[in-house]
Amino acid sequence: MDSSRPSDHVSNEAPIASPELGVVGWLRWVWRSLTSMRTALILLLLLAAAAIPGSIYPQRSADPNGVTSYFQQNPELAKVLDGLQLFDVYSSVWFSAIYILLFISLIGCVVPRTIVHAKAMVSPPPVTPRKLSRMPAYFISKTKSASSDSIVGDAAALLKKQGYRVEVDGDSVSAERGYLRETGNLIFHVSLIGVLVAVGFGGAFSYSGQRLLVEGDTFVNNLAGYDSFSPGAFFNENNLQPFSMSLDKFEIAFDNNVDHVGNTGTPIDFRASVSTKLTPGSEASKAVIRVNEPLELPGSKVYLTGNGYAPVLAFSDKPCKALPGGVRVIEGPFSYEGAVPYLPQDANYTSLGVIKLPDAKPNQYGVLSFFYPTAGKLPTGAFTSIYPAALSPQSSLLTLNVYVGDLGLDSGIPSNVFSLATHGLKQLSGGKTGVKPIQLLVKGNAQDLPNHMGCVAFTDLKRFASLDIDYNPGQGWVLLFALLSLGGLILSLLVPRRRVWVKRTSEGVEVAALARGDDPALEKIVVEVADELGFKAKSKKKDTDA
Repeated sequence: MDSSRPSDHVSNEAPIASPELGVVGWLRWVWRSLTSMRTALILLLLLAAAAIPGSIYPQRSADPNGVTSYFQQNPELAKVLDGLQLFDVYSSVWFSAIYILLFISLIGCVVPRTIVHAKAMVSPPPVTPRKLSRMPAYFISKTKSASSDSIVGDAAALLKKQGYRVEVDGDSVSAERGYLRETGNLIFHVSLIGVLVAVGFGGAFSYSGQRLLVEGDTFVNNLAGYDSFSPGAFFNENNLQPFSMSLDKFEIAFDNNVDHVGNTGTPIDFRASVSTKLTPGSEASKAVIRVNEPLELPGSKVYLTGNGYAPVLAFSDKPCKALPGGVRVIEGPFSYEGAVPYLPQDANYTSLGVIKLPDAKPNQYGVLSFFYPTAGKLPTGAFTSIYPAALSPQSSLLTLNVYVGDLGLDSGIPSNVFSLATHGLKQLSGGKTGVKPIQLLVKGNAQDLPNHMGCVAFTDLKRFASLDIDYNPGQGWVLLFALLSLGGLILSLLVPRRRVWVKRTSEGVEVAALARGDDPALEKIVVEVADELGFKAKSKKKDTDA
């Protein structure tokens, strides 16, 4: 026996046997842990943190051109990020898991609390405690001039007038108010569930499509008209509302104020002027789409998400034709003719474009091209754009590097129209070939392609706009529940929860109050009630009248 223990100590050396939880016990523990308010708050914080990458990295659903540019600029890192679904954050597995767990947790928290709150609202206020002197705010008057019935009746009428729920029990009055505090709290949490449901419903029946429109082009709202399309789980093609939209002109306003040092050339406004038709025979309606000012059409909204230049190029298998005066022009038939969207690479719109000519004779070839709206040179001699706008036809420069070989377009494997896989191709101009890149000015002389492959001309300069056509039936509900959530939060923060008692005893009249949480006005409430009943409560502290 241990000498440090008393002689009458009964030792029990048997190990403590803990009951086994079993499958049901573990499920109950997991459910209680998941539906605790602490877990709900942690999941809400995780959801907010999980949404951060969606604002850092371009998303395929909103900015496919940005994703393409990111892959071109950071090919290795982009593969890793794509594997982590950081270009599809809001439809990723990990974001959906947090979303669903938060939804379940909130329901598990709110439903039991709603039931308890509903029962409390129809229950009478709690009975008056025996010792009111223990309350944080207390007053007693030993004046015995008033009758019991008079004090109790006056106190009940006074507290009812102040918005309390009142219960009279003999010589005491029990009053309570502030249930709107818990009601607001529940509205806040129910609204969060509503937001989650609305987002899920909207995502299931929504769609988001992207279309790049060059000035003069027309888009028709059908699946074939989209460059990329992301439907919801329950999307039906028949839900697409018929309309057409043409891009008439795209304009950018730049800051040219010389007093704004460092901001010269900064874009200050983007305007896409469009014409829309709801039916083929209807009259066209004019509209302007700006950033954060979408165009509303039946069943969809059209957002402006990007822009750039689209040089109009013509390629011919024939050599350029020389005219008197040193002028060189291109002659058809053309192996390619049209506007080519160039993706901006910097703030001055130095842009990259790719042209693939699988039908060229005798060999197919590809062109990797750079466009400089206002061309200048770096100290190294390389071209760059020194201003984002094309100040004049002679300031805009186009350089072309030509690659000949199999472009892989006949393999049946989809390829990115904004990139050229140069592996396996032979470079004929630019780079280390020793042959200068082909240089073209807008509406300038045509130039011969290397190795007598034909002729190329820069015939016009247009702009393009990247448009996002979006439909989400849950957006209005999300706004409604968000406003309800805000209103519930305001209620829960501003409405105090209080209980007040008035009691007639053999010693006199007692007034006491209790609040749920900190309430600096509690003692003031007691004093005001005592004063209204005819007692002179001179102090907020416990006091007596002589």
